[in-house]
Amino acid sequence: MVSGATVEGLVVALGIGLLIGVDRERRKCEGPQRAAAGIRTFTLASLAGALAMWIGGEMLVGIVVAGVALLTLAAYAQTREPDPGLTSEVALMVTVLLGSLAIHQPVAAAGLGAVVAGILYLRTPMHRFVRDSLSDAEVRSGLVFAAATLIVWPLLPDRYLGPFAAINPRLLWSVVILVMAISAAGYVLQRLVGSERGLPLAGLVSGFVSSTATIAAMGVRAAETPATLKPAVAAAVLSTVATVVELALLVGAVDTGTLAALAVPLVCAGVAAVAYALPALVASRGVARAADASSGPAPPGAAFDLGKAVLMAALFAAVLLLAAALRQWAGAQGTLMAAGAAGFVDTHAVAVSLASLASAAKLQPGAAATAILVGFTTNSLTKVVLAISSGSRAFAIGVVPGVLLVTAAAWAGLLIGG
Repeated sequence: MVSGATVEGLVVALGIGLLIGVDRERRKCEGPQRAAAGIRTFTLASLAGALAMWIGGEMLVGIVVAGVALLTLAAYAQTREPDPGLTSEVALMVTVLLGSLAIHQPVAAAGLGAVVAGILYLRTPMHRFVRDSLSDAEVRSGLVFAAATLIVWPLLPDRYLGPFAAINPRLLWSVVILVMAISAAGYVLQRLVGSERGLPLAGLVSGFVSSTATIAAMGVRAAETPATLKPAVAAAVLSTVATVVELALLVGAVDTGTLAALAVPLVCAGVAAVAYALPALVASRGVARAADASSGPAPPGAAFDLGKAVLMAALFAAVLLLAAALRQWAGAQGTLMAAGAAGFVDTHAVAVSLASLASAAKLQPGAAATAILVGFTTNSLTKVVLAISSGSRAFAIGVVPGVLLVTAAAWAGLLIGG
């Protein structure tokens, strides 16, 4: 008796074959150049893979795949097209494998089948994008990012080394990857929606990952393309809004008492960040319209600067060493000093740690809130240093007052709330 799972797998295999076959049928030519495989062939190939897996397992699937490969090779050898491709032939082999996968993992097979059908359907837009839209510099940037992420990052040791055991090579390289990714996100959004909205949107979203790295990446972008100064400033300041929201979520998840003590400071900081960013957003609209009217869309270029991303990671390493030294010299008694030292690198870790102490009744919520703001302040100093060192003087002049204003608003909120 056929089980329900087997019936489901066979139905999924049938659907996969039909889905992929529909696209191939639409692309078949007529006459002597007519392709060998269409909707019926792909449907039967998918069912053949499913039946082979159901009846004989992996061994029979291998035999079926080999048989389909021979038939595909024979059909390919007889093609009369002047420039025959291998897309249909490879798609046919994949369809057989997806059909066999549907017997045991129908959900995965169905998802992959939809992906394959989408890739086949988007053939023309994909070709046009790669050939006409992407520049050599953009392709090179993509290859560099892939190598940095998939080759270099896994090979680096994931442990703390050096003085005070403060340097984690993989963590530092993660900063390089993060800066490149944020810069590339801003670049892509800028090309898609223009300077007016692309960079500010990227700054707000990237701030949830790291506001500090976002400011560094936006500084690099503003230095490379001076016309994007105003949007980059708005993006850098808007990234602090994401920091405030993320702080509220993290602290609230750990200890509601500490969140209550921080509520007014966080609201004040968020309002100050938005208020400071709005003029830059308005100015960026005028800059973008003037640039579009005078010179048209900006020409494509490199999505990021690897050298400057590495420089940012080196600066982070220096901050890590300083923070580790201060923690060792302060000992367990200097809660505020330790929070401030750790805040140079990351304010979220400081907030979660202190909220945990408050949750365990080892620290009063008010004292935890004060220490969190100390870490928030030292993290703002790191942002100031990065804004000055990563971008142009104009970028620093635009960002530094905003960062200081947000920090001052947070402390003012603590006084008001207290």
